[in-house]
Amino acid sequence: MSAAGTKPQATIAARIVAAHGRHFIADAGDGVELRCVARGRRADVVCGDQVLLRRGDPALIEQVLPRRNTLWREDAWRVKVFAANLDLLLVVTAAEPSPNLELVGRALIAARAEDIAAAIVVNKADLPGTAALRARLQPLAALGYPLLELSVRAAPEQARALLHSWLDGRTSMLIGASGVGKSTLVNALVPGLQLRTQDISDALDSGRHTTTATRLYPLPGFAPGSALLDSPGFQAFGLNQLSFSQLQHALPELDARRGQCRFHNCTHRQEPGCAVRDAVQAGAIDGERYALYLSVLQELLDAPRN
Repeated sequence: MSAAGTKPQATIAARIVAAHGRHFIADAGDGVELRCVARGRRADVVCGDQVLLRRGDPALIEQVLPRRNTLWREDAWRVKVFAANLDLLLVVTAAEPSPNLELVGRALIAARAEDIAAAIVVNKADLPGTAALRARLQPLAALGYPLLELSVRAAPEQARALLHSWLDGRTSMLIGASGVGKSTLVNALVPGLQLRTQDISDALDSGRHTTTATRLYPLPGFAPGSALLDSPGFQAFGLNQLSFSQLQHALPELDARRGQCRFHNCTHRQEPGCAVRDAVQAGAIDGERYALYLSVLQELLDAPRN
């Protein structure tokens, strides 16, 4: 048959399990990883994407299928998309390095804005500072965010057992500041992986970055389709992608009071008859959470809009 009469090669469905610039690794479901590239100069493909591939070396990403959700952050300088099609976000923190609860709160806002279930993992629970951290996290627990305490380095099997029901049958992602133990946790959940980990830098009171790109790992011993994404640690989480309405919805304590203020477009800053500020003054809304809302709101107001 002539080249003109050759039938076009059928595409195959796959999931992106790693992204490095315009170069990707995909899993077609047979356990074999395929190197692939995207069309065009700008590669709008992220870890967790379901795609259609045309086989080759490398394979070509013909189409990115519609996403259920997308976890991302945006500030005045850059947009960073972490992953797509998540079932669960595990926000990891610890007593050491010094916990950044604003970072935790911002990650939870990003998850709720995309309707991604979220829980807080308190790692290194054997450290003496964990009790104080637990107390600081109580306002989030009161809002319904589960607190999962574990010590993956001291008791890896217990950590695995605790997280089994949360990860089973789900595509989950670990996110958090550098040094909280995400890579150590992945090592415990994916036997034989042995991701590189490093100790805390005492001088900087922070972790050294050991993960440089988001990567999806199948979870052995879990239900088929169970997968875990590890991500690089970071120290900032912009939320400029949100609208004012999305921000209010993404804070459960504000969303519960929607429509209760005197003015329908209340920003909860200075307006009279504000149900949110009344709740803050009465102690029904945590003051730090309200301060986080005001901080993000100001960033949205200051951000240039197209």
